Amino acid sequence: MERNYLLDKVLGGIYGQALGDAFAMPAMLRPEVTKKRFGRINEFLDAPDDHPAHHGLKAGTITDDTQQAMSIARTLIKERKISVAGAAEAIVNWYDMVDGDNNDYVGPSTRKAVMKLKKGYDPQTTGVQGDTNGGAMRISPIGLINPGNIEQTVLDTATACTPTHNTDVAISGASAIAGAISYAMTKNSTFNDIFNNAKRASILGLKFGSPWMGASIYKRIDLAINLAEQNKDIYDRLVDIYDIIGCGLLTSEAVPAAFGVFHIAGGDIIKCAQYASILSGDADTIAAMACAIAGAWNGFNRIPHNFVKKLDDVNNMWNFREIAEGITDLAMERLK
Repeated sequence: MERNYLLDKVLGGIYGQALGDAFAMPAMLRPEVTKKRFGRINEFLDAPDDHPAHHGLKAGTITDDTQQAMSIARTLIKERKISVAGAAEAIVNWYDMVDGDNNDYVGPSTRKAVMKLKKGYDPQTTGVQGDTNGGAMRISPIGLINPGNIEQTVLDTATACTPTHNTDVAISGASAIAGAISYAMTKNSTFNDIFNNAKRASILGLKFGSPWMGASIYKRIDLAINLAEQNKDIYDRLVDIYDIIGCGLLTSEAVPAAFGVFHIAGGDIIKCAQYASILSGDADTIAAMACAIAGAWNGFNRIPHNFVKKLDDVNNMWNFREIAEGITDLAMERLK
């Protein structure tokens, strides 16, 4: 792959994730509440003062989903690979940066694992009960450094998840997202094959981590697609995903829901963000995952400039473009 082509895909994946995260950040816990409060979210908005997790966040602000992904990306750029120790360091560094002890949007599995890591526990053991979507929401850089290599993507995903989400169900879900991104970066990638490679990756991911309770990710992706293809109004299809798949913190809910959103949106980046906002629940995480896939598939040039500028202005401590350059260089190394 040519570097310019690859950079466009990496920029698309990174800005796509940030866009989805910030766009859906104000959405509430249930679709009817979001609809009553906002009508329909069509731009970056401040979080409501009564938002249970994001109160105080201003329009265009990314949350833990993208912040953790960028922290992982910085570690990848520095180490030229992912390691369990590096992944642990990246998450602890992020936690300290956002004052995690007093931050309402730190996820339960991540918080529990970080508390153990700070006490000196072995990072191979700190994530053995982590079954929430925290591993999947931050996994996009792993897909971005492995364009078209699903097997390596899954191996790296398992490593990245180990310190906080070292269960088979969490790794399966994270592998589905990373696998979709990895395949979406390839030339001539198709809409349907993005789903097929996501399911393949999720099955491979089940071989890793501690055995844990949780519904099948790949079967629930199929269920989400079936719900997305119903002959119903878009809002009603999204509500069905909310009611039947679920849009909470569990990996087995949020990951399939993200693929349902991606399907209804036809892979369009902005529609993914809009539809995840309608969906509500853990909307920012679902939008971050769906839009990361959409961004890697469509490329950076499909993201409106005004959204990019707002993301850069509000989140300038992360320097998305610099991170994208570093991830692209690493991806090029791995393709040799």
